[in-house]
Amino acid sequence: MASATRKVLVPIANGTEPIEAVITIDVLRRAGAEVTVASVEKQLRVDACYGMKIVADALISDCADTVFDLISLPGGIPGAASLRDCKILESMVNKQAADGRFYAAICAAPAVALGSWGLLKEKKATCYPSFMEQLSSSAITVESRVQQDGKVVTSRGPGTAMEFSVVLVEQLFGKDKADEVSGPLVMRPNHGDEYNLLELNPMEWTFDNCPKILVPVADGTEEMEATILIDVLRRAKAEVVVASVGDKLEILASRKVKLEADMLLEEAVKLSYDLIVLPGGLRGAQAFSNSEQLVNLLKKQREANRPHGAICASPAHVLEPHGLLNGKKATAFPPMCDKLSDKSEVENRVVVDGNLITSRGPGTCLEFSLAIVEKLFGRKKALEIAKTILFVHP
Repeated sequence: MASATRKVLVPIANGTEPIEAVITIDVLRRAGAEVTVASVEKQLRVDACYGMKIVADALISDCADTVFDLISLPGGIPGAASLRDCKILESMVNKQAADGRFYAAICAAPAVALGSWGLLKEKKATCYPSFMEQLSSSAITVESRVQQDGKVVTSRGPGTAMEFSVVLVEQLFGKDKADEVSGPLVMRPNHGDEYNLLELNPMEWTFDNCPKILVPVADGTEEMEATILIDVLRRAKAEVVVASVGDKLEILASRKVKLEADMLLEEAVKLSYDLIVLPGGLRGAQAFSNSEQLVNLLKKQREANRPHGAICASPAHVLEPHGLLNGKKATAFPPMCDKLSDKSEVENRVVVDGNLITSRGPGTCLEFSLAIVEKLFGRKKALEIAKTILFVHP
C-alpha cells in the first residue's frame, strides 16, 4: 500500500487560509503523495489571507477529468465560499464521495462547502467554532480537533492543520508512514495546551508605532515555516516584509509550493527592521548564508542590539557560521543541533536569549511565531491569537 502513488487535489482561491493550504500540501508531499494545487480563480496566483501570495500548479479546469485519491479543501473566508461556488470543484467532490474515495475539509470549508453540497449528511464532522451552527444543519457536529467518519475527514482551523494533515497521510498510506512523516515535523505532544518558551537574559523588545519585520525567503525555504510566521505576525498587525533572496519574486519552496514575495532582498535591505526572522529549509538556509546582503543586515541588527531569530536549519546554517550565536543559547532542527557551539538548551522548543529567538522545526513554528508576538505585544495578545487559530483550546 505504501508504495502506490496517491494523487491529491488541494484547491485554493483568493482568501484561502494559507497555513491550512500550505501545511496540507507540504505534509502530504513529505509522505510521497502527488499533490496538485489547483486555483479556482481565473489565474494561477491567488491572494490568500494575510497578504500571502500562492501560485497554483494548475487551474481547476485542468483537473476536472483526473481521478484523485483525496480532495482536501482549506478554509479561510472568502476562500471557502469561492470553493463552494466553483461548479467544477463541486462536481469533482460529489463524484469523489459517490465513488467512495477520500475527501476532507478544514476550518470554514466543512460547513461552507461540504455541508452546503450535502456531503456530510449523517456524518460526524467538525469545523471552525463560529461555523458550527451552520454545520449543525448538514452534519452531526463534534468538537474534535480532527474528525474522521468513513471517507471524510474534517478539522477546525490553522492550529489543527498539522494534526489534520497527518491523519490524511495515515488514511492514504497507513500508520507507519504517518509516524515516519510526523517525527521530523517535531509536533507538539500536547495539542491544545498553552505553549511555553524558555527565556534567558530577558529584555524588552521595543518598536515605534508598529513593528516592522523582515521574513526572507529563497528557493528551498520550508514553506510551512515561512507561511506560519507571515500569517501569525500579520494577524498581530505587525508590518511584515517578505523578501526574496534571489533574482525573482516567486520562489520554489522545499516541498515545491510556489510563493511570491513582496519585494527582492536588494530592495528590502534599504529599510530598517525591528526584527529579522529566518524560516528554515536546508537549501533556503544555505541561500541565506550565501547572501552577503542578508548576512550583513543580520550583523548590523545584532550590533544595534535589535531582535533577530531563526528556526529549523537556519540557526545552524546561517547564524552559527557567521558568528551570530556567539555567547547565546539557541536551538535548531534536531539533526542539526550538533553544529551549534553551545548545545545546552537545544531540547527546548523555543529559546529566547535576550534579543535572539530560535526554534526547532515546522511543528514548533506556531509556538515560535506566538513567542515573537508575545515579545512584541505581550502574552495576552499571543494567547488571543493562539485561541483564534485553535492552537490553544478556546
